[in-house]
Amino acid sequence: MPDKNIIQDERAAIGLPIRMVVLTIIGMIGFAVIVSAIVNAPTAPRPMYATSNVTSITLSGESGNTGILEITVSNFDGEPIGGCNVVLRDPSGTVAAGGLTDSSGQVQMQLMNISLPIGKREGYITIKTMADGYLENNDEHFVKVTRG
Repeated sequence: MPDKNIIQDERAAIGLPIRMVVLTIIGMIGFAVIVSAIVNAPTAPRPMYATSNVTSITLSGESGNTGILEITVSNFDGEPIGGCNVVLRDPSGTVAAGGLTDSSGQVQMQLMNISLPIGKREGYITIKTMADGYLENNDEHFVKVTRG
């Protein structure tokens, strides 16, 4: 077997530069895909909170209206959340109202002919708020309702 010196044998180097370029490009594409997946990963939803201008309502009879409830929806930092869906339910769960917050995170709503469950003297209006990028907020004790 003849002794060949690899340095003098040019057949090993044929096509080597193009292979290096192709593998480098493929590696860079793979790296870009991985970085893109990391950067564009969805963020965890953040909590939000709802507050009202009233904390309790007294019904004079068996049923009544809430009056205008001014509801403000904000995030943990106190920044308003615009475009948030807000759903209110009366204590008996039969009357509901829905609305959408404006850019300042506020919506005005009114529940008509609300009533308490049979045999109860007090109950609560519940609220459910939903917005993209935020955890759904359910408050079963949003505004207290009592029979006067």
